[in-house]
Amino acid sequence: MLSRSVKSSLKRTSSVLKQSNVIKQSNVTKQSFKILNVQISRSLHLNNTNTPRFQLNTPLSFKRFGSTTVKVPDMAESITEGTLSAFNKEVGDYVEQDETIATIETDKIDVEVNAPVAGTIKEFLVDVEATVEVGQDLAIIEEGGEPAKGAATKAESKPKTEEQPEKKEEAKSESKKEESKPETKKEEKKPEPKKEQPKKETKQESTPSFTNFYRNEERVKMNRMRLRIAERLKESQNTAASLTTFNEVDMSNLMNMRKQYKDEFLEKTGIKLGFMGAFSKAACLAAKDIPAVNASIENNDTLVFRDYTDISIAVATPKGLVTPIVRNAESRSILGIEKEIASLGKKARDGKLTLEDMTGGTFTISNGGVFGSLYGTPIINMPQTAVLGLHGVKERPVTVNGQIVSRPMMYVALTYDHRVLDGREAVTFLKTIKELIEDPRKMLLLE
Repeated sequence: MLSRSVKSSLKRTSSVLKQSNVIKQSNVTKQSFKILNVQISRSLHLNNTNTPRFQLNTPLSFKRFGSTTVKVPDMAESITEGTLSAFNKEVGDYVEQDETIATIETDKIDVEVNAPVAGTIKEFLVDVEATVEVGQDLAIIEEGGEPAKGAATKAESKPKTEEQPEKKEEAKSESKKEESKPETKKEEKKPEPKKEQPKKETKQESTPSFTNFYRNEERVKMNRMRLRIAERLKESQNTAASLTTFNEVDMSNLMNMRKQYKDEFLEKTGIKLGFMGAFSKAACLAAKDIPAVNASIENNDTLVFRDYTDISIAVATPKGLVTPIVRNAESRSILGIEKEIASLGKKARDGKLTLEDMTGGTFTISNGGVFGSLYGTPIINMPQTAVLGLHGVKERPVTVNGQIVSRPMMYVALTYDHRVLDGREAVTFLKTIKELIEDPRKMLLLE
C-alpha cells in the first residue's frame, strides 16, 4: 500500500504532464496588438526551448497625424501688431509649404503669412478683422500629402445620393401643403369682407417722407494704413512752419526729347521715359546748391545735413498714399531713376512693398498731374524739410521774345519748412529746377 503523500505527488505529476501535452499540441497562439489606431496581427510560436518567436502575418502601416500651428511672423522692429485682413485659403484646403494663407495689414505694409509645412488646413484660430500680435496662433495645419481627388469625389457623391430621397419627401410634403392651401383660402375668403385693400393704402399714405430720393449712409472702419497716414499728415501740419512757393515750367523741350527718344529707349532697355526721372535728377542737382532742402531737424535742436539724396515718390494705392524711396538718386541717371520708380510703383500697387522700401527718405516728389491736377499745395512728409508738387501739363498762352505763343506749361509747387529753409533758398531751389527742365541739356553739364 502506498502512503497518502506518495499518492498526492503522483497526482501532481500527472496534471503537469497533461498541461505540457496541451501546450505542445497548441504550437501557435495568436495575439492582437493595437498600436496608434493600426490593427496588427502576429503569430507566437513556442519552441521546445520555451523562447518566443514572432512572425508578422500582415505588413505594418503607420499614419502620421501630426499638426503644426501657424503663428504671426515677425513684421519689423517697430511693428508689434496688425489687423488680419483676409484668409487666402479656407478650412479643408490643401496648401504647399511657403504658400500664402493669410494677409496681415499694418500701419505701414501688408505682411503675408506663409504655411510652414505642407498639409491640410484644419482650423482658423482668429477671425478676420481681428487684431493680432507677433507670435500669436493663427491656424492649425495637419501635415501630410495632398488628399486623393477620387476619394473626395466619392465623399461628395454620397451625401448627394442621400439628399435625393429627402428632397423627394420634401417635394411630396410641399405638394400636399399646396393642395391643402387652396381649400383653406376658399373657406377664409367667404367670411372675410373686402376691406383689407383700403387699410393697406391708408398705411402707405400715413407714413411721412421728407424726400423721394434715397439717403443711405455707410460706415466703414478706417484701415491701419489710412489711420497712420492721417496721423502723419496732421503731425506735419501741427509741427512744421509750412510755406509754399510756386512757379511755372515750359515743358516744350522736355516733351520733344521724350517724344524723340522714348521708343528707342523702350526697345533697348524696356524703360518708359517719363517726367519723374527728369524732375528727380533736376531736384538732386539743385539740392547740391541748396543743401538745406535735403536736411532735417533732429531732437528739436540739431540740423542733419546729408551728402546723398533719397527721394520719396508718392504713389496712390487703394489703401492710401505710400512713399517708396529711390535710394541715392543723385548717383543714378534719368533712365536709372525711371526704372526704379516703375519697379517701386508696381510693388506698391501689388501690395508687395517692404518696410525697407519706405524707411528713410530725404526729399519727396508728388505728381498729382497724372490725375489731372492743375494747382495744389503738397504737405511735407515729416521729418523731411521740403516736398515738390508736380501738376498737369496744359497748353496756355505765354509771351516768348515779345510774342504770344501757345506752350505746354506746368505749375510746380514747393512746400518747405521755414524753420530750416529760408524763402530765398526755397525760391532759388525751385527756380533751378525750372531752368533744368526747360533746357534738359544743362543736366549733362552739371555734376
